[in-house]
Amino acid sequence: MSEKRSQSRRHAVQAIYQWQMAGQDIADIANQFLDEQDTDTFEIPYFQDLLRGVPTHLGELNELLKPALDRAIDSVDPVERAILRLGAYELIYKSEVPYRVVINEAVELAKMFGAEQGHKFVNGVLDQVAKQVRSVEIKAEKR
Repeated sequence: MSEKRSQSRRHAVQAIYQWQMAGQDIADIANQFLDEQDTDTFEIPYFQDLLRGVPTHLGELNELLKPALDRAIDSVDPVERAILRLGAYELIYKSEVPYRVVINEAVELAKMFGAEQGHKFVNGVLDQVAKQVRSVEIKAEKR
């Protein structure tokens, strides 16, 4: 797990949160982050992929998360909602990233930005999602 990749996720969660709350254009948010952040500290292409991917696949991500949630996605804390959507996106579209890394990174983001026990919620939801979309990887790991 590279620190630059982790930093890309941190920025992506912040940007997705901003998009969810303000409804700003994703390109404007991306440009703002690129202008304000030290771009040597994170992987710009990964950040941009995450930031574009979540809104592009929002309906699919929400549907995937729905069975794992105990409430409507819009009722989930906005920070945790951004983290869950990012994690679900990585689980589906970033198969080169091991599912355990995706979940661990999401849990760390929830500890950093979320509510006090939010990391447990994020862990439980993304674990259920991983069982749906990464079942082959999970089974192979158990052997």
